[in-house]
Amino acid sequence: MTAAAASRPAAFSKLGAFMLVAGGAALFLAMLWLIGSDADFAGERGRGQAHASSNGLNGYTGLARLVEAEGYTVQRSRNAADLETYGLLVITPDFFGDGKEVGKIISKRRFRGPTLVIMPKWWTALPPANLPADIKARFKEGWVTLGPAQPSEWPEVLPTGYQFKHRIFPEPPRPAVEFVKDPKTGKPVQRRNPKAKPAPPPPPGQWSGMGLTGVMPASSTLYALPSKDQEALITDDKGRVLAFGVGLDAQDEPVTEEEEEADIYNERVHPVIVLADSDLANNYGLSDPKRAAAAMALVKALTEADDIDTVVFDLTLAGFGASENPLTLAFRPPFLAATLSLIIALLIVGWRAFRRFGPAAAAGGPEIAFGKRQLIANGASLILRARRFRLLGKPYAALAARRLADRLGMSRHDGEAIDAALSRRLPAEEPFTRRAARLEAAERPADILAAAQSLDELASKLQQGQSTR
Repeated sequence: MTAAAASRPAAFSKLGAFMLVAGGAALFLAMLWLIGSDADFAGERGRGQAHASSNGLNGYTGLARLVEAEGYTVQRSRNAADLETYGLLVITPDFFGDGKEVGKIISKRRFRGPTLVIMPKWWTALPPANLPADIKARFKEGWVTLGPAQPSEWPEVLPTGYQFKHRIFPEPPRPAVEFVKDPKTGKPVQRRNPKAKPAPPPPPGQWSGMGLTGVMPASSTLYALPSKDQEALITDDKGRVLAFGVGLDAQDEPVTEEEEEADIYNERVHPVIVLADSDLANNYGLSDPKRAAAAMALVKALTEADDIDTVVFDLTLAGFGASENPLTLAFRPPFLAATLSLIIALLIVGWRAFRRFGPAAAAGGPEIAFGKRQLIANGASLILRARRFRLLGKPYAALAARRLADRLGMSRHDGEAIDAALSRRLPAEEPFTRRAARLEAAERPADILAAAQSLDELASKLQQGQSTR
């Protein structure tokens, strides 16, 4: 290594290298977290579905925030395993949902926890691309436009005790374009009706129940035709049932200490509330404080009797289900402790990489190539086996004389000439010839090594003197 190379500044300082490594590690950990988390960056809020992450008029983001503001622990679940929660489960099936699948969910939860079923109401669409610029600028992410209201047919195939008919008031005129289910594929298709005639909508109706009264936000009202075992909770001004409960009386029965110790609680039938008109709970309806109070009254009716403090909003029925990611488990107990230990160990290893374990073995000089190093090691092993240490002194003294003469700019390698030149360059140092004589006279390995290092010191001091000029 030349003096110019030694004085050249490093490409990165210690701090700069540490920042590069720390930044890369942070980005890597962030990537692992994003892969393992349930976050959806494809835009859950902008597809028009009715679920707890939707900001549209038909969504339930407002209800989730309201429940959370009331002190409940709120989860938005994309995992089907969370349907078995012991807390309150809120499900929001689609228009063409599978009634048998919804029935299975309700049946499995009979002895697990309460359930709130919110029926769909509005056909929605994203804002059209040909809107005027001033109107389009008002739309925020996730907003939708409301189409016609329509009841669902799948509630009629629910298990016995939960079946009901879903109807609409007033009966709308047949639209110019309506959606029907294809009997072959089961998918919604459009059908035109050229005889359709528009009619002016009636004013919004009244509602009452749960100790509250108010006005519906829209003229169209969806209601249920419940059976005799289903208790009406909220009705409109004509007595049509907007919300009803099943098994609400069972939760009013007191639990004895013996039943609580025997965990009989999990063998009790838990209630189900069906909200036939979602305008009492969606973002559209929660703009009115009375309707918001009615929605919270339904939640409390399912949670207060059993002292439940967790509410899970299901997203799987809206098409946002996701399988369990192995990386998710790494950031959950009990595996979280092992993950944190591994991260701490990596930080310690990275920190030690920036801290030296002692001074450098050589202050300067060129690195010895691998082949030469092996030759030197083989020669040293041969001398060590032969134990001819006394033969090392004179050749090494001659090599040192040549190296010193080259650095002093001398053509001859005479010891006396080197002493004369050293006396002018390094007057305080011991002469070369005296050090070389000590090396030639040494017989023990320790004495040979000390004398050789003494000669090397002269060469190092000469090199340092040249680099400072």
